Amino acid sequence: MATELLAPLDLAFWHLETTGHPMHLGALALFGPGGPDRDVLALLAERAAAVPRLRMCVRDVWLPVGGAAWTTDRSFDVHRHVRRLAVPDADFAAGAARMAGELMERPLARGLPPWEMYLLTGRPGGPFAVLVKLHHALADGLRAVAIGAGIFDQIGGPAAAPRRTRTVPPRSWLPGPRQIAGAARDRLEEFGQAVGVGASVVRATAGRLDPRGAAACLAAAPSGTRRLATADLDLDEVRRVRRAVGGTANDVLLAVVAGALRRWILERGEPLPGAEPRALVPVSRRRPGGAPDTGNRLSAYLLGLPVAEADPLARLAAVRSGMDRNKAAGPSRGAGAVALLADQLPPLAHKFGAPLAGSAARMLFDVLVTSVPLPRSALSLGGSPLRAVYPLAPLARGQALAVAMSPYGGRVHLGVVADGAAVPDADLLAGCMGRELAELLARTT
Repeated sequence: MATELLAPLDLAFWHLETTGHPMHLGALALFGPGGPDRDVLALLAERAAAVPRLRMCVRDVWLPVGGAAWTTDRSFDVHRHVRRLAVPDADFAAGAARMAGELMERPLARGLPPWEMYLLTGRPGGPFAVLVKLHHALADGLRAVAIGAGIFDQIGGPAAAPRRTRTVPPRSWLPGPRQIAGAARDRLEEFGQAVGVGASVVRATAGRLDPRGAAACLAAAPSGTRRLATADLDLDEVRRVRRAVGGTANDVLLAVVAGALRRWILERGEPLPGAEPRALVPVSRRRPGGAPDTGNRLSAYLLGLPVAEADPLARLAAVRSGMDRNKAAGPSRGAGAVALLADQLPPLAHKFGAPLAGSAARMLFDVLVTSVPLPRSALSLGGSPLRAVYPLAPLARGQALAVAMSPYGGRVHLGVVADGAAVPDADLLAGCMGRELAELLARTT
């Protein structure tokens, strides 16, 4: 039976989960209209069963104490994970989003491989959708894309020819003096980084004993419910704004989120916050061409969202300046790099320290804003073209809102995941995204 210890950050995500705060991410993919060439449910089951990572479940281990390992599930049955549900709504896209929000509330079964797929269907011959749920211990955004690639038509066909393996000369398993010295130096550097990050976290949370001062509308008590809203932006319009003002397309999208939050707060009739809401902006630490199955490799930046600023161009300039400072410091420094501390803690500390760490998220940031890159090529499933894919991020304990973005097919698809009680009007916030981009475009062209 194959086993693999959970990487430190994977173990942290596994222990952070509670019944009311599931730690799975996901995606809602819309296909059609036009019926598929074959039974999509059977196709999903067949292709998912062929992905080795999806046959693995988490089991506790004796050593290291408090650790856990990925283990091949000998009783794996793909039909426990792949299901079909009917969407009764006349507006299929809206009904699929509503149903996906309800399904995202439910934690994944801990004793099974931690993932699920739902085929959501409407009228015969009409559009259909696939909701994918993956535990964050199983996948970060990039690894989720790699897993999902095995489901689509262009990857799900005949396997590529195997690569030629290079002969590696035998060597002693005993490390030499240079390897010992190098390992010691790396550990000292990592420890130094961890100390710096820890100090930054303490400074960042100081003065935020009542985070409601930064974002009252985002600080309601969590209910465990989920509401999903979606938005679509024209990618060419995002790029036109970027070309006019400089920076990156991601800077523009972050400014769109900041402006949408401002509009949403004002349309709710609430006062603008006295302090900038903080966004946690995840950053991948994967090396280009690196193996996707090496555990979560994440850091993050903290970014103040200038929602009190009335001028959209000034908001964009502030976002760009903040991100430039973050990038100059790098993803291994600052309070946003708190995920790096996971590597310095023993497994037992993750197991018993998770409740404390989960509660601290509210003190550090107010909203998660993440970007998930997708393949540029056109994708399909069972012959039906992929029309849109909305990434779905998990909510940390005490958080009410997460915004995830993916460009595909000339559009940027945004998935807004909200606590259903704290943010019952997530659709209103999603609608503000397009209006904010339109205003930025009007001011720059």
